[in-house]
Amino acid sequence: MAKKRRGRPPGSKNKSTIAKLGNSVAAMDVGQLRDYISQLEATLAAKVQQQREYLQGQLEGLQIYANNKAGAAVRAVMRLPKAKGRKKPEPKYQSKKNRSLRWTGRGMLPTWMREEMRGTKLTKEDFLIK
Repeated sequence: MAKKRRGRPPGSKNKSTIAKLGNSVAAMDVGQLRDYISQLEATLAAKVQQQREYLQGQLEGLQIYANNKAGAAVRAVMRLPKAKGRKKPEPKYQSKKNRSLRWTGRGMLPTWMREEMRGTKLTKEDFLIK
């Protein structure tokens, strides 16, 4: 039993079309060559026109898409702003030494509270606003 070959069968490789045309073009006379060239130019013009129409259609589709996206963006910007989500939190803690220093209880412990608590028996609850 013969080994099966993978890939293309022998002799089926793509050979350039120019090499194939070389022999037939060389045998043509000048009139035939001019007719052949004009046919090629007409074919090329038709292919270019076909490609241009395809690309124009693609471009029009993209412009519609871009216009829709731009319209959506404008509509989003033009909408009225939403009501504010939350109001600012009220302070819960106040300094014993300086009444203008206040803290809401969120985030890190303020330095003024740390300094006032250092070396004393004061706790965080002692600074609560009553």
